[in-house]
Amino acid sequence: MAKQQTLNFFGTKRKASEEVKEEKPAKKVERRTPSPSPESSKSPKKKSPTPRSPKKESSPKIAKSPTKKSTASIPSTASVCAETAKKLAEDGSGHTHGPLLYRTIVDTFEKIEATTKRLEITAHCAALFLSVLKSHPQMMATVVYLCINRLGPDYEGLELGLGESLLMKSIAESTGRTPAYVKTEYQKLGDLGKVAQSSKSNQRAMFKPEPLKAANVFDTFRDIAQTTGKDSQNAKINMIKRMMGACQGNEAKFIIRSLEGKLRIGLAEKSVLVSLSQAFVTYEAENKGKKVNPDDITAGEEMIRDVFCQLPNYALIIDAILENGIMRLSETCKISTGVPLKPMLAKPTKSISEVLDRFQDTEFTCEYKYDGERAQIHKSESGEMFVYSRNSEDMTVRYPDLVSIIPKFAGEAKSFILDCEAVAWDRKQNKILPFQVLSTRKRKNVNEDEITVRVCIFAFDILYLNGESLLTLPLAERRQKLKEAFTEVPGEFLFAKSMDTSNVEEIQTFLDQSIKDSCEGLMVKLLEGKESGYEPSKRSRNWLKVKKDYIDGIGDSLDLVVLGGYFGKGKRSQWYGAFLLGVYNQDSEEFETVCKTATGFSEDMLQKMYDKLKPTVIENPHSDISYDSTPANLPDVWFDPTTVIEILAADLSLSPVYKAGIDQMERGISLRFPRFIRVRDDKGIHDATSSDQIVEMYQNQAALVG
Repeated sequence: MAKQQTLNFFGTKRKASEEVKEEKPAKKVERRTPSPSPESSKSPKKKSPTPRSPKKESSPKIAKSPTKKSTASIPSTASVCAETAKKLAEDGSGHTHGPLLYRTIVDTFEKIEATTKRLEITAHCAALFLSVLKSHPQMMATVVYLCINRLGPDYEGLELGLGESLLMKSIAESTGRTPAYVKTEYQKLGDLGKVAQSSKSNQRAMFKPEPLKAANVFDTFRDIAQTTGKDSQNAKINMIKRMMGACQGNEAKFIIRSLEGKLRIGLAEKSVLVSLSQAFVTYEAENKGKKVNPDDITAGEEMIRDVFCQLPNYALIIDAILENGIMRLSETCKISTGVPLKPMLAKPTKSISEVLDRFQDTEFTCEYKYDGERAQIHKSESGEMFVYSRNSEDMTVRYPDLVSIIPKFAGEAKSFILDCEAVAWDRKQNKILPFQVLSTRKRKNVNEDEITVRVCIFAFDILYLNGESLLTLPLAERRQKLKEAFTEVPGEFLFAKSMDTSNVEEIQTFLDQSIKDSCEGLMVKLLEGKESGYEPSKRSRNWLKVKKDYIDGIGDSLDLVVLGGYFGKGKRSQWYGAFLLGVYNQDSEEFETVCKTATGFSEDMLQKMYDKLKPTVIENPHSDISYDSTPANLPDVWFDPTTVIEILAADLSLSPVYKAGIDQMERGISLRFPRFIRVRDDKGIHDATSSDQIVEMYQNQAALVG
């Protein structure tokens, strides 16, 4: 029997489709995953609850343009809203007593897909949000999640991304087509959403179905993601068929794209955050009978971005704004245990002199850069303990041994959030083991008694202590609180080794010692002053990393997505001998090719790569991959983008073949002499090196050469 865990990221048992009355924003989230619904064990399909914040409904409509070109002037939020309001009145979903229809959201998707202009995209999205605030405020969080194609906060771990074969079977069965026909159309169009749309439009219906409700679509998406066990594939197909049967207009296209995990409309999450601010500021101004102040929109954008980095849960943020207003958001919605914040990241450097230039006339500290897995450790006032990865994945069940040692080092601390590195540790010889050893630990069904690779936690920052956020405190004060509140446990919990100095020789000696102690190099951090506060999600110049191996190269390694494979020759003939790699463009939501590499792989690693990638082979590249179509440059096989690997290169160069950063440069950027370092299972494909990052690295390199 297929089984679902009915998780609800609000800690309630309510569905998106249920009414909500005067909900208060959660001041503290002590848990990140709510209890399962009592009904979750009864049947293979269960509706999954939704946001604990307003619900979803609304959106405009426009003609679609596959070329994504628009020559029209950029509309104002107000003008687009007027059109949306008219549309809502026509279809009846603009009334607060009626449900929000999915087609309202689809209409906005069509408008966004028809343009490449960022301001126009933002205006359409803001118009949708404003109309929802006016008609169905309780649906706001759900609408946002549908727009960014997610099922809840990242730490919930709910994902769709269904495979092509399952989706093609669903399309065939729901439209009366043969699997062969669907496959042929997919090869022709390269977009399963368009295949579903064309198949559906040619299907005759005996009667017109009830229109799809946005809440029901979202609930069904969550149900599908939570359905596991025997017969789960059939259960998922049946749920998809029910939705497809009710689709009208262009809804089928976006249902299938959402299920595939790729909306492909060019709506980046940062644009959604901007649109949220515009909508809320406009909504509040209109309610007060005032004109919208552009300065308020700018302030609102900054506030939402900052708060989201600290508390990445749209439902909680939206609830707080609805109750207290957007301008009070930073007061009413703060960092909390049970909700992992986005970690602060460091900028790479190529020399110690570069570090000294950056931190001239300031106080800074050097810390060992440990070669392990970033771990954010939470303990709530109720005693619950969680461990999260750098990309907000809940790793608590993967590290039961880590959880069991928390009471040993936590002392009297009632609640806290620590920023740490989990490192493989040899308890007999009391030394750090390579990252490759850590990567052999099981990722599922971990039994503490069967663990062979032990970890030691190296804590380097504290972000929250006993109900108080420490983010704005200088690093020197945070470090002092860390050492006062916690106790080292040899071989299990240690403070990151550090040294405060500005002497070049001392830094070089400390760097050399870090390498001898099995570390990657040093982290150099601003120690005093306002700028030394913790900046969630930001790759900051107030943290610099110096890696011994990279001083003569490009300054840092890159995390690249594996897009294609080339068959090996000679001794490598039974594996893929080389790989086509790419970066992620966060604005266009595309993967851009950056290099081909065959260096650095052992035969054992090639076998592991083959075993990992073979199941992900697809017949044609996804439409969100930007590549050179010259036959000589095409890989032998394409992969569904799922795997991230770390690559080291000598330098960067402009290329007529590769596409990385091509929208910012006259040509794409490529890597010279790329070499494989390791697989990054701790990183998702959207956490890979971005187009913006590689452009910045190229420009920094050019500046140094110049």
